[in-house]
Amino acid sequence: MISPRAPRRAPRHAPRLVTAGLAAVALLAGLVLPAPAIAADSTPTPSPTATSAIPAGTTVFTLSPVANGIVNPGDALSASISIQNGTDAEMAPTTVTLSLGRTPIADREDLGDWLDGTPTDVALEAVATDEIAAVEPGGFQVRGITIAADDPALAGLAPGVYPLAASYPGTDGTVTSTSTMIVPPAEATDVGIGVIVPITAGALSDGLLTAEQLAELTAPDGDLTNQLDGVTGTAAILAVDPAVPASIRVLGTSAPESALEWLARLESIQNSRFALQFGDADVTAQLQAGLPRPLQPTSFTAYMSESNFATPTPTPTPTPAPSDAPTTAPTPQPDSALPSTDELLTVGPATRQGVYWPAEGTADAEIISRLTDIATTDGTAPATLIPSSTTDAGSDGRTVSAHGRVGAGEVLVYDSDVSAALDDASQQEVSWLRGAPLTAATAYLAFAAAETNGPLLVTVGRGDGRSRVELGAAISAAFSAPDVTPRTIATVAAGEALDVELTGVESSPERAAAASALVADEGELARFATILDQPSLLTGPERADILQVLGVAWIGDTTWPTVLAEHRAATAGTLDSVALLPTSPSDLYGSSAALRFWVRNDLPYPVNLVLYTTRDNLRLDVQGETPIVATPQSNTRVEVPVQARVGRGDVTLTLQLRSPAFVAIGDPQSVEVNVYADWEAVGIAALAALVGILLLFGIARTVLRVRRRRKATDAAAPGGADGGTVAGAEAGVLGTGGKGRAEDEADDDEDGAGVAEAGVPAATDGDER
Repeated sequence: MISPRAPRRAPRHAPRLVTAGLAAVALLAGLVLPAPAIAADSTPTPSPTATSAIPAGTTVFTLSPVANGIVNPGDALSASISIQNGTDAEMAPTTVTLSLGRTPIADREDLGDWLDGTPTDVALEAVATDEIAAVEPGGFQVRGITIAADDPALAGLAPGVYPLAASYPGTDGTVTSTSTMIVPPAEATDVGIGVIVPITAGALSDGLLTAEQLAELTAPDGDLTNQLDGVTGTAAILAVDPAVPASIRVLGTSAPESALEWLARLESIQNSRFALQFGDADVTAQLQAGLPRPLQPTSFTAYMSESNFATPTPTPTPTPAPSDAPTTAPTPQPDSALPSTDELLTVGPATRQGVYWPAEGTADAEIISRLTDIATTDGTAPATLIPSSTTDAGSDGRTVSAHGRVGAGEVLVYDSDVSAALDDASQQEVSWLRGAPLTAATAYLAFAAAETNGPLLVTVGRGDGRSRVELGAAISAAFSAPDVTPRTIATVAAGEALDVELTGVESSPERAAAASALVADEGELARFATILDQPSLLTGPERADILQVLGVAWIGDTTWPTVLAEHRAATAGTLDSVALLPTSPSDLYGSSAALRFWVRNDLPYPVNLVLYTTRDNLRLDVQGETPIVATPQSNTRVEVPVQARVGRGDVTLTLQLRSPAFVAIGDPQSVEVNVYADWEAVGIAALAALVGILLLFGIARTVLRVRRRRKATDAAAPGGADGGTVAGAEAGVLGTGGKGRAEDEADDDEDGAGVAEAGVPAATDGDER
């Protein structure tokens, strides 16, 4: 997401309020109206509706010289004086006195004390007064004062930086706002100066900007548009976050039209430039986390769609055909080659390689040495940007030239005092407040230009949410300071490198620990990503997200710990996006079967897995490896064949998903299988025995009946009982209800059929006879 616009900050060297302290600058608009010499316009500026952003209960009194405080011989001195009332009570009308010292400030250290409001023995002379009307609660008043060019107060002033102050009597004493007036030398050798301006999208948590974010940022009043407008036509050195042009290029033809136009402008302007780390990531935190070098983006494939890069292949000229043969033009075929990572990250022409800009005040000698060891593709020696406040000379209030050396490492030193004042000025929305920090920056540059023995380097800070007017005013103030001339980054780095000693460097253990944790999470994700045909679909966005979360813009933001925690939670969620669904115990009654399990895949890509199954005893034979292709964002069924051995009991199967690279995916699971395979064998044996018994019984019954009939036949043969006896016997049988002959014959037929079915030939008529 796009970070909200940072609140306006009070200028570091802006005039101090004695009674209430200097508060944040109001988001107001107004114009400085020059007044006649000595006497100001008697018509007060009306107080508007209460729109001041200063803290409740405070007032802010500001002296802002016009023209950045520069007064050439023969010029007038003009300044605006403003009072902002953040209290609930109306401020009574008051008289403001403008005073000027005729003795120049001695050096930069005294200048800092004067601008910070530190009491000094400075002799001032009142040169003008003006009346400020009552200021209603939440309102403000602005007055303009001009000292004529022929006023005696300006006569005979030698080149230098002079103390300037405005004051009025308050309820708790005199309220004073301090500034300066700069009289440039008539003749002086120009000093080269480079002004570094960041081109960034502010604090982000996602790897790349979305189309909606780009449309907002590159709109006519968008932050990126304002940044480009502010540097266009100047000699500013651009420090471009490559995530911005990459965000536009990955969208191809679907990128917003305003974003494509913005990118074309960035590539067309001829300002010298260098690439920041992707997302303006904090290089110090990365190196302190144990990385051998700062992280780089790996892949943007996940962000691109081939349809946005399809271009028709040029149609070849057909060979002339005979006049009687029909001719048809071949159909163009699309060519959807995606741009490479290097093509996506380029920041434009005149790019100087190997420039690193750590977070302010965090790069010590070790960090500089390690950055120096990183080779560039064009052989350019790497250089590290550091503030002068972390050098011995700079911390003592002296000027440090731009090109230096710390041990064997090259550094580019930017002036901390000038840069802080320009940063403050670039975040002031109204001119009558902006003049104070612009004058402070010019005063510091006047001393720096006189003291340096090489080119100077300054920045406008890494602030965001600045309008083209605010940013342009800060850049213009640096280049319009007396006795300076613009320089490119290559020219500044080509000067003689002077030895520099570091001091007062402070790093953040919390950010280093965060970087270490993010890198560890990324390693886990890289192993997990081996389930994909293209692991970069996961690892590419993860690397981009990490660099954005480590962005310098997050330093000092109270929401950063939450952003960090949310990112790590999202990574953990990705690692848990593929897993086995919970299993339940099952029973196995047959000798073989296929056990069914389910694999959950929450990713938008198909994944390749292998289910490894192991047993805890020999009652089952199980397929050890089962390949799986799990469909995207669904549950996929997996069948594992098993074979039961002789025996009955419980078998515990351990299930583990792994990637084709044998990386464990998810936690292992266990499932209980109750095996009843021996009951099948017992049942078959019992059935076979039963069939055998029935068969034997049938055979025995048939044999016995055959024998009985044979005995009856033998008894009726000649030589046996007489006919009367036989007839009597037959009659007796019939008389007692026994079966008749017809029924005996039917039984004989049935017995014969039964014997035949049992495999014994039935008795024939001949046998009976």
